[in-house]
Amino acid sequence: MIDLSFLNENQRKAVEWEGGPLLVLAGPGSGKTLVLTLRVAKLIHDLPSERFRVLGLTFTRKAAHEMRKRVEGLVVDGIERTLLTTFHSFSAEVLRQHGNHVGLAPDFAILTQEADREEVLADAIREISSQESGLTNDDIRLLPLIDKLLSNCITDDHVMDITANKEFGRKLSILFAEYKRQLMTNNRLDYSAILYFCDHLFTIKPRIAKQMQIIYPFVCVDEFQDTNLAQYKILRAIVDKERVKLFVVADDDQIIYQWNGANPERLKALREDYGMSVIQLPENYRCPSPVIKLANNLIDYNINRSPGKQPLKSVKQAYPDDCIRVKEFPSLEEELEWIAQDIGKRPTTLRSECVLLARTTKLLECVANKLSSYGIPAHLTVRKNEFESIPMRWLHAMLRLANARHDREQLRRICKSFYSLEGLDIRVEDVVTESALYGGDFIRTWCDIVLRRKELEHYTKLFIELTIDTLVDKMDFVPFISNGFIWIAEVEKRIGGIDTHIFSDYADEKQMWQNLQENIISIFGREDISLHLLLQEMDLSPKAPPPPPGSVQCLTIHAAKGTEFKHVYLFGLVEDQLPSFQSKKKGDDSREMQEERRNCFVAITRCQETLTLTYAREYFGWSKEPSRFLSEMGVLDG
Repeated sequence: MIDLSFLNENQRKAVEWEGGPLLVLAGPGSGKTLVLTLRVAKLIHDLPSERFRVLGLTFTRKAAHEMRKRVEGLVVDGIERTLLTTFHSFSAEVLRQHGNHVGLAPDFAILTQEADREEVLADAIREISSQESGLTNDDIRLLPLIDKLLSNCITDDHVMDITANKEFGRKLSILFAEYKRQLMTNNRLDYSAILYFCDHLFTIKPRIAKQMQIIYPFVCVDEFQDTNLAQYKILRAIVDKERVKLFVVADDDQIIYQWNGANPERLKALREDYGMSVIQLPENYRCPSPVIKLANNLIDYNINRSPGKQPLKSVKQAYPDDCIRVKEFPSLEEELEWIAQDIGKRPTTLRSECVLLARTTKLLECVANKLSSYGIPAHLTVRKNEFESIPMRWLHAMLRLANARHDREQLRRICKSFYSLEGLDIRVEDVVTESALYGGDFIRTWCDIVLRRKELEHYTKLFIELTIDTLVDKMDFVPFISNGFIWIAEVEKRIGGIDTHIFSDYADEKQMWQNLQENIISIFGREDISLHLLLQEMDLSPKAPPPPPGSVQCLTIHAAKGTEFKHVYLFGLVEDQLPSFQSKKKGDDSREMQEERRNCFVAITRCQETLTLTYAREYFGWSKEPSRFLSEMGVLDG
């Protein structure tokens, strides 16, 4: 029996719901992850003999991992009957199994770097430039437009319908079609294309979507408000409207990804498409009551909210008298000085309980530098899609080239990083030319050329021979990875003290790799992991290292979503920053201004104990007015 006695009435009602499709409107700090986790666990626990699987879709891999761990702690048996994953990972799995219907082999590569995607677009431009004289290499700038077409599942023949200039629309349509053809020809996908082709597959092969409905009769979705159109179309394809067992958690007051295709109207469409019942979770267990009052005051100014949306209710009774502080400064420099000094007064062991939030990375870089000047460790989170240390770049590229034997870019990375590690200059052109003897197999050719070099270190020779036996011949990547780490350790002993930059960040990235590999194995099972599956899941995983112990995190508001800290500093609260200059140009009631307000709402509801709001009268030489959101919250006179 799963204990639900500690839940409040609405939480328990949601977990036990049996009345058809349900939308749970869950405010910040309302225990939504707990409710969703218990819902999944209860389905598995209450129906142990049923032959079905529960599909849980989340917006981030971090959320999926957290949910999986919680469910594992609640059900002794049956975790294998769940698939708790992201929309991208689910779509990749569908394409691994059925992608041949759209021209994909299961071992497709995922493009994680903008430069690789630009190269695909450049190839597309070169391919069609003879017929389209108006296209030049400068049209690589159209890549963001192609992203939007993919995210909105636009077909080739509808591109002209959404462009005002029909001639431009015609050229964009041709380029869009060629970009997709280049991806298919080379068995590659970018992030947006994963969703696009999964939706396309379900459209042209509805029986596959029907098969998903049979396999996953219960579907649970977290953070639905963050979905774009492609993700929603995939959800609609796999959830049968006639036999709906859909459980969705969302909050329209936390939609802050409109730039990525999220839309307040999508929640309305969901309710209409599935006739959703609604349970609200307004109780907030995180923030002090005065902060909740500010949050309610602020979000009331948004006009596009769910009808009947209840205000947040604070459950927390005990909080410091000075839980809210508002500070004004003459300049950004003085604002940063005060923040650094204020954090510096806290015990060293407690500084990691603080977070610094701002609307832009530029402001965060300023405050991180200021903290560092005071000897306070600051961690500025930067999104990483690739491993950056030289040893990990080599290891990753070797695996990718083993998976796609003709990938010249991976060969280039291998040659470059191997030169740094071993001091041997293996030319890409030599490998490509000689590979004709091996049917164009770059990795086998590279290994053969390396072994012929007389100056090769003995332990490196043994490792390359093992690589041929394990990775090249048998595609057995597990021993290759283990042997690779051993070889890198030997290289580090030999040159680590001479070229320290080569191993910069290697230890952290090695740990990150091992954690990701173990997590992927826990999801799919050790026996079912193929090389291409491992690589695809790795490419869908962020590579940013965790903050160092004792450091103060500096986060954009977008990066802070889903987190909580005892002490929140939200700084740079001025017009043109928060709200942004672009949103002001759109107007006071524009969708852009409402999203900026939601950004502020998300930021202040990260705090557990204290909230510090600061602003200055001058930023980067420009005079600024206090943010309108300060007045809307009720902390400044309007």
